[in-house]
Amino acid sequence: MNNPLIQSIQKRRSQYALGPTLPISEKETTALIEAAVRLTPSSFNSQSSRAVILYGDESREFWGLVESALRKIVPAEAFAPTKAKIDSFAAGAGTVLFYEDQDVVQGLQEKFALYADNFPIWSEQASGMAQFAVWTALANADIGASLQHYNPLADAEAAARWDIPTSWKLRAQMPFGSNEKSFGEKAFMDDAQRFKVFGKLDARERAAA
Repeated sequence: MNNPLIQSIQKRRSQYALGPTLPISEKETTALIEAAVRLTPSSFNSQSSRAVILYGDESREFWGLVESALRKIVPAEAFAPTKAKIDSFAAGAGTVLFYEDQDVVQGLQEKFALYADNFPIWSEQASGMAQFAVWTALANADIGASLQHYNPLADAEAAARWDIPTSWKLRAQMPFGSNEKSFGEKAFMDDAQRFKVFGKLDARERAAA
């Protein structure tokens, strides 16, 4: 399909073989991530998504916190694969920590009581869109990334280390860096099991389409 947005989305893949170099500067990478989050839509224009961007040693320190937390719950004899996975994330150039500001969510719940039950759900949707936007933007800059969910293992330690506001709730982590391996073919389920389309354009609409 010759559509720039779809072509951009096709480039977004999970990269687990990350390297420490970036094809653009850290300043440009930061601006890219910030723009992607800033432009992400949110219900009631809540803008509840937050991001903490860690580079180099700061990123490795975060994954060290995660590793320490995992050592407490994963049996020592089974820890080698877990450590290898954490090491692969730490090998990248940086990590984006995605948060949702619960003060914003609670404020909307109080202001719009009729929709109170939905605001936490909409917050999660906004976070997911922000993660997807950042991931796609990075992919288009030839920066590899994957999406991880190790919260809440090291949430408290990360909050203390990087002075995270208490109202920010960690939702996901995105290690990123150079693509050290190519991507294989991606499999998709059959469209007939996934989509239903109803209605038909009339002749004039078909001609204009």
